[in-house]
Amino acid sequence: MPISTLTFQTNALAEMEALETAMTQTQTELSTGSRLPNAAADPAATEQVNQLNMTLAASQQYVSNGTAATANLQLEQSALTSATNALQSARDLAVEANNGALSATDRQDIATQLQQLKNALLGAANSTDPAGNYLFAGTASGTQPFAQTGSSVSYQGDSQVNQVQIAADQSVSAGDSGSSVFMNIPAGNGTFTTAAAAANTGSASIDPGSVTNPAAWVPDTYTITFTSPTQYQVTDSAGNVVVPATTYTSGQAITFNGIETTVSGTPSAGDQFTVAPAGQASIFSTIGNLISALNSGTLTSAQVTTQIGTAVTQMDNALNNFDDVQASVGGRLNAITAAGNGAQSTQTQLQGTISTLSDTDYAAATTQLSTEELALQAAQESYASIAKLSLFNYVN
Repeated sequence: MPISTLTFQTNALAEMEALETAMTQTQTELSTGSRLPNAAADPAATEQVNQLNMTLAASQQYVSNGTAATANLQLEQSALTSATNALQSARDLAVEANNGALSATDRQDIATQLQQLKNALLGAANSTDPAGNYLFAGTASGTQPFAQTGSSVSYQGDSQVNQVQIAADQSVSAGDSGSSVFMNIPAGNGTFTTAAAAANTGSASIDPGSVTNPAAWVPDTYTITFTSPTQYQVTDSAGNVVVPATTYTSGQAITFNGIETTVSGTPSAGDQFTVAPAGQASIFSTIGNLISALNSGTLTSAQVTTQIGTAVTQMDNALNNFDDVQASVGGRLNAITAAGNGAQSTQTQLQGTISTLSDTDYAAATTQLSTEELALQAAQESYASIAKLSLFNYVN
C-alpha cells in the first residue's frame, strides 16, 4: 500500500519521540537511583510499593510505641522497687514492735520510723517521668495520684491505663493505676479480718487466722464472746450460735465454718473478738493504723498486738501485690522486646522488597540506555536518508 510523505514523516517522528522519551526515563532512573520516578513509570509496581511503604511505616510506629512504653515501664519498675524496699522495712519494724518487752517510748520511736517509710512509699507512688507525667495516675497522668490530708491518703488518679499497640494484633498496658498497686490490697488474710473489741480489758489477742476449707466459709460477721476467762462461744450477725459454749485454752485454734483463728493470752469475762469478711485496704491506711496503735496511750497491750498482727498480714498482701505487678511489668517488657525484634525482621524484608521494585538496576539500565541511543541514532539516520529520496532524482 502506498505511503504518503506526510504519513511517513508523522510515523518516523513519533517513533523517534518515543525513543527519546524512553532514553529520558532511563537517564532519570540512572541519575535518581529510582526506576519509579512517577506513578506513570510503572503503575502496578508503584501501587505495590505504596502499600509496602504503608506497612513499613506502621511497623516503624509500633517500634516507636514500644520504645516509649519500655521507658515508662522501666521507670515504673524502679518506683516499685523503691516501694517494695520501703514496705519491707516497715514490715520488719512491725515485727520488731510486736515485743512485749518494749516500752511505750520504744514503740513511739518505731512509729516515727514507720511515718518516714510511709512518706517514702507516698513519694514512690507519686513518681513521675522526665516530662512530669505521673506513673501511677492511670490515664490522668497530669494529675497527682495520691494526696495526703492529715494522716489519710486518697487516690485521685484514674483506674484505666493507656494501651499501646506494639504490633498489628498486639497491645500492652503502658503502666498500672495506683489504685490497683497501692490502694486495693486485700484486707486481713484476704478472706476475713479479725479484731479485738475496743472495750476489752483482758490480755488476750487474736491472730489474723486462716482458711481451712474455702467451700465451708460463709461470709458474715462473727463474734467470739468470752463468758468467762475460760469459756467462749461464737455467734453470727443475727445472734445465732455457731459454736456453743466451749472451754478456752490459750493458743488453741478456734474453728468454725471452714476457718480457724487463734486467741492467745488471758481474756476477761465479756471480752469480744470479731471475724468479718475481708474487704480491701490501702497500704497507706495499713501503716497509718499501725502508727496510731503504736502511739496510742489507751489501747491495751493485747489490742496493740492484734493490730500489729493484722498490719503484718496486710503488708505481706501488699508485698505480694507489688511482686505480681513487677512480674507483669517484666512480662510486658519481654513482649515489647519480642515484638520489636519481629518488627525489625519484617522491616528488613519490606525494605528489600521495596528496593527490588523501585531501585535502579544500574547494569541493566546502562545497557538499556546504550541500546536506546543506538536505536535512536539508527532511526534518525534512516529518516534523514529516506527523506532525501525524490522521484526527480531518477529522471534524466
